[in-house]
Amino acid sequence: MPRILLTGISTLDIVNTVDGYPAEDSEVRACTQAIRTGGNACNSAKVLQQLGISTHLVANTADDLSANFILGDLKQQKINTSLCPIENNSITPTSYITLNKQNGSRTIVHHRQLNELSANYFNKLILDEFNWLHFEARNCEKLKLMLEHAATFRKTISIEVEKPREHLEDILAFADVLLLSRPYAESQGFTSANECLKHFSKKYPITIITCTWGTQGAWAYDTNNIIHQPAYKINKTTETLGAGDTFNAGFIASQINKRSVKDSLSFACQLAANKCQQTDFTNLTIPS
Repeated sequence: MPRILLTGISTLDIVNTVDGYPAEDSEVRACTQAIRTGGNACNSAKVLQQLGISTHLVANTADDLSANFILGDLKQQKINTSLCPIENNSITPTSYITLNKQNGSRTIVHHRQLNELSANYFNKLILDEFNWLHFEARNCEKLKLMLEHAATFRKTISIEVEKPREHLEDILAFADVLLLSRPYAESQGFTSANECLKHFSKKYPITIITCTWGTQGAWAYDTNNIIHQPAYKINKTTETLGAGDTFNAGFIASQINKRSVKDSLSFACQLAANKCQQTDFTNLTIPS
C-alpha cells in the first residue's frame, strides 16, 4: 500500500448549522452542532485513507483535552499520528464554523496560539518509507528548510497553497505537484483559473499544477497543456466545508495510482462534488 506523509495543522472544529447566515449583532439558534477534527492536512488525510493510501500526519499538537479528542478521532480513522510532536502547556487551534443550511456555505473564525511545526523537529525525520510528501504552504520561511530536507529523499512532493503567505515564492519550486486555490489566485490578481495556470506554468514548466474555481470546476496544467474539468452536478449542496481538501486528496491519490492528469482532475472534481452532498468525511462516495 502506498504511504503518504502530510505536514500541516490539525484543529478542533466546532460547527454550528443555522437556517440562514445571521445578521451582525443578531442572536440565532443553531439547528445542529458538531465537534470534529479539522485542518487542511487533517481533512485530506481522512479522504486519502478512504482511498486506500496509508496515511501519516505530522502536525504540532497541543497537550489539552481537545488534542486528546483529535488524536483519538484520527486513530479511529486509521491515520498514523506517531510522528506528531506534543507541545507542553499549549492550546489546540480551534475553528468556529457557521454553516448555512440554505446553501452549504461556511464562515470560519479561527483561533490559534499553538506554535507552528518546528523545522528542527521535521529535519530529524527519516522519510525513506514514504512514497509521497505533502505540505501545507504555511510558515514558509521555516517550511523552506523542511522542503530542502525532504528533497534529499527524492520523493514526490506536493504543496497546497490556500492563501497568500510571506516567503511563499521561496518554496513553490520544490513542488512536483502544486495545488492552488481560487482565493489564492484572486489574491494575486487573476480572474480565472486558466489565467492563473498560464502564469504559473511559465514559471514552473515541469510542475503539475491545479487550480479549483468553485462551480466552474477545476483546471490543471499537465506540463504540456492546460485541461479544464467542469464541475459535476450536485443535486443539493449540504456542506462545502472541506471540499478543497477533498479535491486535493482525490488528485493526489489518483497521481499516486499513476492515472493521467486528466483522469486525476476528473476524479478529484467528482469526489469533491460528492463531499458537498454530505456532512463531514465519513463514508465518502468514491467515484468508480
